Amino acid sequence: MPLDQSFVGRTYPPTDPYEVGREKIREFAEAVGDTNPAYTDPEAAKALGYADVIAPPTFVFSITFKAAGQVVEDPQLGLDYSRVVHGDQKFAYTRPVRAGDRLAITSTIETIKSMAGHDVLTVRGEVHDEAGEHVVTAWTKLVARGEDEEA
Repeated sequence: MPLDQSFVGRTYPPTDPYEVGREKIREFAEAVGDTNPAYTDPEAAKALGYADVIAPPTFVFSITFKAAGQVVEDPQLGLDYSRVVHGDQKFAYTRPVRAGDRLAITSTIETIKSMAGHDVLTVRGEVHDEAGEHVVTAWTKLVARGEDEEA
């Protein structure tokens, strides 16, 4: 059964703040193979004008995807997560994520489309710092395979 279009525009409460740690940034940069010293060396980051190390652009996915769990787990939406694959990811930054940031994410269902028996859901995550300043917007596209598709 297709997802209910009336959920488009539904916004979920902000998450508790996530504190971005220098070590988490380093671990992420190593995991994705990004050797930019601004991600691991505070002095290199300072030379670029930052107070501390900054995170690779895709770092924020880990916290925005977790925040999108509010959408995925919404029993009223009725999304069968066992049938979901990650379809796409986009980011629009106001500024880089920095070590020491405390970030909260507000998730909104931006679109729901049914195509070829599959539901395609786009969740927009607005990421703000502790002062309420916008840091990044992340769009996560989830595809719920139709029931006639094998897992």
